[in-house]
Amino acid sequence: MSLNKVYQEKAHKYIPAGAHTYSRADDGYPLNAPPILECGKGAYVWDVEGNRFLDYGMALRAVTVGYDFERISQAAIEQIHLGNNLTRASKIEVEAAEALCNLIPWVEMVKFAKNGSTVTTAALKLARAYTGKKYVAKCAQHPFFSYDDWFIGDTFMDAGVPEEYKSLTLNFNFNDIASVEALFAKYPHDIAALIMEPATTEEPQDGFLHKVQALCEKHHTVFILDEMITGFRWHLQGACAYYGVKPDLVTYGKGMANGFSVAALGGKREIMELGGIQHNGDRVFLISTTHGAEMCGLGAFVETLKVYQELNVIDQIWSSGKELCDGMNSISAELGIQQYFAFIGVPCSPNFITKDRNGRVSLEFRTLFIQEMIKNGVLMPWVALSYAHQDSEIAKTLEAARKSLLVYREALDKGIEQFLQGRPIKPVFRKKN
Repeated sequence: MSLNKVYQEKAHKYIPAGAHTYSRADDGYPLNAPPILECGKGAYVWDVEGNRFLDYGMALRAVTVGYDFERISQAAIEQIHLGNNLTRASKIEVEAAEALCNLIPWVEMVKFAKNGSTVTTAALKLARAYTGKKYVAKCAQHPFFSYDDWFIGDTFMDAGVPEEYKSLTLNFNFNDIASVEALFAKYPHDIAALIMEPATTEEPQDGFLHKVQALCEKHHTVFILDEMITGFRWHLQGACAYYGVKPDLVTYGKGMANGFSVAALGGKREIMELGGIQHNGDRVFLISTTHGAEMCGLGAFVETLKVYQELNVIDQIWSSGKELCDGMNSISAELGIQQYFAFIGVPCSPNFITKDRNGRVSLEFRTLFIQEMIKNGVLMPWVALSYAHQDSEIAKTLEAARKSLLVYREALDKGIEQFLQGRPIKPVFRKKN
């Protein structure tokens, strides 16, 4: 039995789903994907058998500079040698908070945590405490906010969530201001918070973010923007700065510390201070975690900010993304399959669309493309660009894509069955395995 297979079987024996994130599990990848990775450097990863892949997963979008970027890794190691987790607030904890608040004008106070779910749920708790209301409105098109009941209970994968929780979450549609107005008309005095991402593949149109913000202000609803993906990618101050909008509360995670476990909830002092001890109102048990301000992660965060600024990391990501998108779409057009395969969205965070011969979005053809890219040395479950994706990496990717799309075109002509090896990938949110 191969070493990859040995570790894969151990993973499923000891870990539910074989990984600690569902989007890392086997069912989200073709059968030829490396099942277990051992290390990463720059834009490359290696499996336990030593096979190297150019990576576009980049730790679920968390690595934005590159795997094991020396300065950032060393900054984390230095904090480990200072004790890593002390009895009172640490020096680096204060410096990290100051750095984030100085960087982003609408972040007047901050609480750090280890993952995004913690801070999005904390944002809702603050909003409920601040407004005295109970309902939460979320954008239906945005795929993930939290593993907590308020979000998971509103998905297909809702086993284990009591019905009482589900009724407290409401939905509106992105770029559909009428759907937001309808919620406020139905619950004019009861919506504590509205949460969405400022953008995904689809960008806001016709002042949508500003119109939503105005409705929230009118109805005394806390306006929360989730910048897990857009933060430190669209702009150094996030997509809020890019689109010119200032939320009441904002959450960050991926991209903060180049793969180290750092997430943050920030926002207006009058709201954030409810979780503090320098007021006379009811105490709000906000975020209180033993490892939330672990020093190695915060040291990495502070150094990552410096790297972003000194190396113009975000400009590089945008530039590489445009080069990749233009190249992919050029190949697709050259092969005459542009209506079936295309790169779309914002260049700093693009997506690829795969369709079958009938023009329907197809997981089978998405699996085929990913499968063929893996054969050509590129792991591309989605497209998360980093500073490490330089010209040579983009060239390698386009070379692999040309070979892969030739197979894609042949599968469109002859049928996918003879080209796809095994079952197609599956979405995370589904009722049954």
